[in-house]
Amino acid sequence: MSVLVLRLAGPLQSWGSSARFARRTTETAPTKSGVIGLLAAALGRGRTDAVNDLAELRFAVRIDQRGTRLRDFHTAHHAETGKAMPVSERFYLADAVFVAALAGDSHLIRSLDRAVQAPAYLPYLGRRSCPPQGPVELGIREGDDPVRALRGEPWRAAEFHQRARWRESTVHLTVLADSSTGGTLGTALRDQPLSFDPAHRRYALRNVDSTTVAVTNPHHRPERKLRRGDEPPVPGHAPESLLSELRPTSFSPSTDGHPCT
Repeated sequence: MSVLVLRLAGPLQSWGSSARFARRTTETAPTKSGVIGLLAAALGRGRTDAVNDLAELRFAVRIDQRGTRLRDFHTAHHAETGKAMPVSERFYLADAVFVAALAGDSHLIRSLDRAVQAPAYLPYLGRRSCPPQGPVELGIREGDDPVRALRGEPWRAAEFHQRARWRESTVHLTVLADSSTGGTLGTALRDQPLSFDPAHRRYALRNVDSTTVAVTNPHHRPERKLRRGDEPPVPGHAPESLLSELRPTSFSPSTDGHPCT
């Protein structure tokens, strides 16, 4: 058994939940169906190909930098008739950083690691308008527990975000994981992919636990004295400010990270 570790970061991300009709929302962290769709795309699988082997992987995701939720009023025209389509309301996460871990058979994990390094279809973070910033792959770790793997991963937030918390020697990060990785029965979410076939998308329920892990802050400065105007620079949109009070909602994914969406 091995664990594949991925860094999911970019200017924009959108991991669909309740994304129906003219209102396309996003969860506060990547969905399992979205990450499985990204991996299926990297392998070159079509939308109607089976994903049973990928869906059996044990999944966990760590929220390293929450980002800012953005709302966009989206307009479009029909490609053939030119007729204006209904205005839709779409939500994104800006400047967010996540670390995902998937555990399973070592042979499959190695093939996925090779695929994300040289993907058949370029990966994106929930929607095709959301490319990743930098390489996605972080390599393979030994073991069979994705949560344990995330405990050992360095903090992957942007440097400015780490510097803004220079007083803290360790930071506590939220981890959302399949309940099978341990712990009590969690929240039931309809986020277990069964089929990405556009004619009949299907998702089963999966139980999700929320926990926290402590990681070291590489920019901790215990000897530093705070002076007026000496705070580390933080962008005006303050990526960490808006999502602190958000709570996850029930999943009904329609965005699965696959290139044929």
